[in-house]
Amino acid sequence: MLVNKILDDRYQIQQELSKKNGRKTLLAHDLHTSELVVIKLLSLSSDFEWDDLKLFEREAETLKKLNHPSIPRYLNYFDVNLQNLKGFALVQTYIPAKTLEQYLQAGRTFTEEEVKEIALSILEILIYLHEQNPPVIHRDIKPSNILLTDRSGNSVGNVYLVDFGSVQTISDSKGGTMTIVGTYGYMPPEQFGGRTVASSDLYGLGATLIYLVTGTHPADLPQKDFRIQFRQKANLTPSFTNWLQQMTEPRLEERLDSAKLALQSLNEPRLNLICKCVKKPFGSKIKLTKNIHSIEIFIPPSGFFDLIKAGASMFFLTPIIWGLTWFLTFQFFSLGLVTILFLLFFWLPLMFLSLWVLIFWVCFPYSLIDSLLGKRQLRIESELIYFTHELLGFEFESFLATKNITKLIYNPGEFINKDREQYPDTLEIWGENQKIKISSSIKSNVEKEWIAHELSEWLNVPIRQN
Repeated sequence: MLVNKILDDRYQIQQELSKKNGRKTLLAHDLHTSELVVIKLLSLSSDFEWDDLKLFEREAETLKKLNHPSIPRYLNYFDVNLQNLKGFALVQTYIPAKTLEQYLQAGRTFTEEEVKEIALSILEILIYLHEQNPPVIHRDIKPSNILLTDRSGNSVGNVYLVDFGSVQTISDSKGGTMTIVGTYGYMPPEQFGGRTVASSDLYGLGATLIYLVTGTHPADLPQKDFRIQFRQKANLTPSFTNWLQQMTEPRLEERLDSAKLALQSLNEPRLNLICKCVKKPFGSKIKLTKNIHSIEIFIPPSGFFDLIKAGASMFFLTPIIWGLTWFLTFQFFSLGLVTILFLLFFWLPLMFLSLWVLIFWVCFPYSLIDSLLGKRQLRIESELIYFTHELLGFEFESFLATKNITKLIYNPGEFINKDREQYPDTLEIWGENQKIKISSSIKSNVEKEWIAHELSEWLNVPIRQN
């Protein structure tokens, strides 16, 4: 037992705070300053590994350089050479607070506003760490490494980030082998592969916040495509839900890529994270109204003239194509080889296309009626999306819960993926088991792009290409 023992002729051990894999965290009394301090011990036991010492020394060197009120301050570092204990000791300031893990285990629940307040505090710390030269990455953000003092007035309490035993700097990651550290459930996929970037800390923070709002360890929540499925267990606003989803996005290129951007997005839920502001196209008849509670988009009928413009060319070409086809049929055997090949590979497909258009217009007058009279309305509120199609007094409705939104897809008509496959123009809101397709209701690509960016901004969901 180390209680009451004095280390380095100065630190009298008061109690053992934690113990794990050759490491101990102790609360001690500094006999020189009469203050309480925290001592982290790394013992040279049978399970000692040199990587442990490398990380331990890196933690000490990192804390020496840091100076932030929400991070423990480095005080001392010395060798321990007792009869039954040999190793190394790191001394840092003591913070009288409990961890988020301890609060959760005690049954405490957190409101969305409290969780946001904790998120803002940690993001401020991460901005400080990531702006160091070289940037410092914590790599093990989780509830047991975040301290929270008791409530103070309207504040959730003061927030601290502790335990830099897994810390890494960007310069460390550029040379030599990397030690894979972290805690399952809070580690992003790239960290399992030994790669760590600044946004890896954002994933750990996002997973921690998900634990706070659901009361369930992230590793125990279901996953789909490596994404944590937490929406059903958390009663959150759509903007905060989508923000958490972006924080824990498994793909680096789709995750929020900096603590500054994450902080800005959290403070401004309507911030468009994708790109430029797209204005309403000139002459558009689509009506869009929005406020902080809802967004409503009214899509009027295409109109007779728009419909005629879309199919006029084929109407004019159809009689010409069929007339020439009739003539050439009788002249087929007197034609040369080049002309015959032209007929087979060019004229016949064109003929069949015109035939399809003719059949469509004759057999499916519904399209004509819908274009002339059909109205569509998309309304999104805090909890539900309504898409209504009205035709001749009949209404057809589809619904999608906003908490179930997984992505917003927009493909311009000319979109071609890396395999050279072309995708049709698409504008869709996807849920877990269904989707609402808007693109078929809007004829103009510029209008689709405008609506896509308006939806992205209001829902705070990034635009993706399928």
